[in-house]
Amino acid sequence: MKRRGDPIKFVCVLVSSVFAFALCLSVLKLDEIPVGTSNAINLSGVKKLKVNPTAAGGIGKLGEVVIGMLPQDLGFTLFLPSEKAFERDLGLGPNDLVGENGNDTYAILTRVMGFSAVPRAINSDDVQLGKEIDYDSISGYILYISKDSDGSLIVNRIASEMVDLRRGKIVVHVMDGVIMDSEFEHSVRPGSQEDN
Repeated sequence: MKRRGDPIKFVCVLVSSVFAFALCLSVLKLDEIPVGTSNAINLSGVKKLKVNPTAAGGIGKLGEVVIGMLPQDLGFTLFLPSEKAFERDLGLGPNDLVGENGNDTYAILTRVMGFSAVPRAINSDDVQLGKEIDYDSISGYILYISKDSDGSLIVNRIASEMVDLRRGKIVVHVMDGVIMDSEFEHSVRPGSQEDN
């Protein structure tokens, strides 16, 4: 009789190994993306940046960490929360990467990456106005992607602030919110834990 648990164990070990490898890469490559809220960032110079002029966030230090978790030589799309969205939706700031809460912050960022990264390159030009496409993120969460009349992308009802940033083969779209399922949202929502 064949054991059915072996393929599942293999997949779990493989996924864990990939995340550990991505985390190691992120630690080594933190200084590759400029920090700040400038709307004129183009990470590769390959494609002209399309920007929502009302963008208030930016990539920031937390965004750098999330981008660094992905392998640079494979085609991924990352719908990255802006610096402002990390603060507003998760209560996370750049100072949370160090000290007592640093490990918890990295765990949260890993989950955010799982919900918001798609294992293929999706440029804003790949999404037709008036059409919705859907892709599974690397965690299996379904992302519904459409384009607004101003050219910004809408992913699971969250609008983009900047689109088509590039880092290696990774396409980064900076979003005005955090893409996550309701269970994770409830567990990390600022102020959701009762004070004892």
